[in-house]
Amino acid sequence: MQLAVLAGFVTAGLAPLLHHWLGARTALAMALLPASLVLWLLWQWPLIAAGETLLLAWPWVPALEISLTFFLDGLAWLFALLICAIGALVLVYSGDYLRDDPAQPRFLVLIVAFMMAMLGLVLADNLVTLFIFWELTSLTSYLLIGFHHTDPAARKAALQSLMVTAGGGLALLAGLVMLALAGGSWSLAELAGRGDAVQDHALHGPLLVCVLLGAFTKSAQWPFHFWLPNAMAAPTPVSAYLHSATMVKAGIYLLARLHPVLGSSDAWVVTLTLVGGLTMALGACLAIRQTHLKILLAYSTVMALGAMTLLLGIGTRAALAAFIVFLVAHALYKGALFLVAGILDQATGTRDLTGMGGLRHAMPWTALVAGLAALSLAGLPPLLGFIGKEALFSAVLEAPLLRGIALSLAFLAALLTLAVAALILLRPFFGARREMPRRPREGSPAMLAGPALLAGLSLWLGLVPHGLEVLVTATVQGLGVREAAVHLTLWHGVTLPLGLSLASLLLGALVVRHWDGLRARSARLEPFMTLGPEGGYGALMRGWMRLAEAQTRWLQNGHLRSYLVMTLLVLLGLVGHALFVRNGLSRASMPSVQLHEALVAALMVSGAVTACLMRSRLAAVAALGAMGFSIALTFVLFSAPDLAITQLLVETLTVVLLALVLYRLPRFAILSTPLRRLRDLVVASLVGGLVGLLMLSVLGGERLPRISGYMIANGQPLGHGHNLVNVILVDFRALDTLGEIIVLGLAATGVFAMLCLRPGSAADRRDEGPGENDHG
Repeated sequence: MQLAVLAGFVTAGLAPLLHHWLGARTALAMALLPASLVLWLLWQWPLIAAGETLLLAWPWVPALEISLTFFLDGLAWLFALLICAIGALVLVYSGDYLRDDPAQPRFLVLIVAFMMAMLGLVLADNLVTLFIFWELTSLTSYLLIGFHHTDPAARKAALQSLMVTAGGGLALLAGLVMLALAGGSWSLAELAGRGDAVQDHALHGPLLVCVLLGAFTKSAQWPFHFWLPNAMAAPTPVSAYLHSATMVKAGIYLLARLHPVLGSSDAWVVTLTLVGGLTMALGACLAIRQTHLKILLAYSTVMALGAMTLLLGIGTRAALAAFIVFLVAHALYKGALFLVAGILDQATGTRDLTGMGGLRHAMPWTALVAGLAALSLAGLPPLLGFIGKEALFSAVLEAPLLRGIALSLAFLAALLTLAVAALILLRPFFGARREMPRRPREGSPAMLAGPALLAGLSLWLGLVPHGLEVLVTATVQGLGVREAAVHLTLWHGVTLPLGLSLASLLLGALVVRHWDGLRARSARLEPFMTLGPEGGYGALMRGWMRLAEAQTRWLQNGHLRSYLVMTLLVLLGLVGHALFVRNGLSRASMPSVQLHEALVAALMVSGAVTACLMRSRLAAVAALGAMGFSIALTFVLFSAPDLAITQLLVETLTVVLLALVLYRLPRFAILSTPLRRLRDLVVASLVGGLVGLLMLSVLGGERLPRISGYMIANGQPLGHGHNLVNVILVDFRALDTLGEIIVLGLAATGVFAMLCLRPGSAADRRDEGPGENDHG
């Protein structure tokens, strides 16, 4: 598993080279990677069906308990199979869809990297590894959504998706860290059995909020649902893959994976039930208003994601089984419908449902595939979608909390989804033939193969649902339910869920019949849509931009003095708080100061103050030199003659050089206002006083053990030298000394270069440019 994921990223990087060799067949060649992973997963099926798990660990950062650990159980196996199988079909489809696009190599790099990131996410066992792959899916999906980067709409949609999902990712990071602290492990497999300990921990509430924020933003739950329809700016293969098996399913996977740990709390049940139910109904209501085929399908995905979240919130055995069936059914019909949307787009030149009609004659095979997938979306027999809808109603009827609300929202979503499915099938393929930008033609075999296979599987699994029973049982066991095997059937007899399905069918037919009128009436609500979550996102982004502009003008105004003042103020706040508040600085912790020490300090202060008051540059340099010589005197008083000699030499050289350089410069001019000078005086005085108190506190305190004992004890055994100062400089502080040598070497090189320049040299004349002599 580890080699497969890592090799996948390498393969993605080789896409441009393969395209140079293989041309239009590159996508087919790259589809061999996910296809081979499908075969490997099928080979592991007997192990998974028996309830076993596969754990592969590779130490990554052992000191932090971080490992590249992959864990394969029923849940991970199902998601990995969907990712690889649908990924292979999407690659085959995209090879023909983007045949004439010069950016196809870039697309293949991104789509395969996206596939591997998602695969690593569902297989990861370590929380840190999971988060890394989580963020990789956000980054790669951002690049895929903005694939047409010259289109402003694509760039805007890509940025919106990144801001929402990456913001949720930050919350998720905090939640995962708190989860590891509360559960005592970074392993998901170990955390699955520590739900009680996590629930009783003081961090349970904050970590639950953070984890749910991360999952809700990724899976487009309300109020973060708006980014998903806008992501339809991506190429159709990306939309098909993103909606059916990846990205949005990442949030659903995380909720399912953490269900054994967090699913027993009432807060989890209530939050997921309400948010999932509201997202489900809202997605169906917004879908029925659309005429753009891809956006209509996107809102139906929002509905399905809400339904899956609702089922995970209910959390009973029946709800978890319904979740698995609904997940598989949605992956099959949604992948097929999006791929059909791409075929219709290329064949007709439009994605507007109202601009298509009568295509069943020109595109019979596409119509057949679309019909099967739409019937599954509608939840009609004998498709797998019908079994999923029946299981949804059955689970909602057994909900332990908020049963009435959940049932009402589920029924509303079911009838509107049926209307959406009818529109997808009837409007393009039936009715009167309409004039379209292109003359319609049947899709190529490479483009029809994927949706036909997905729609056919939806029909076969609906007719023979027993083939799913072992998979559902194994997956439900991975969610922490160790009960009897799940039984699936197409016919349960005359039951209440069947009655709800029939009622939704009748009401959905009425919606289809009056769709044009309902859509016209709903247009009156358009001004209020700006007040929703997407409008809030826009207002928030505009506010952030204004804040960024204001702080840029204030903090990054291009003046060095402003940067210095800000840096010193931060130093005052942080160091002052640590010194006075956290460590409680007191007079008792200060060493005594002798009279001669105070006099030397006063001499240094007078030199600094004189330098600030002088109007002559040379006088200011002399005052600074006096301060430097006072520092050398301090070294003498504290028995450091070597440092005193070094300070005297450096200070003398500095004064001489500055005097030579500043000799021809004009006198100081007052450019600042009195208020600014007063501010600078206060800041400088506070910083100087703080640093002085900090040094005195260090000298007078014993809060931390001294390092001098270690140096004395190990100077000769480790450094093999009797001069302790030399051992410290050469051995214990070798890198520091090396840095100082490099600095001195650079300075010597600069001085040598300056000495080599002679007045009137060629370099000087070249730099001077045209002068008086050039004009005679």
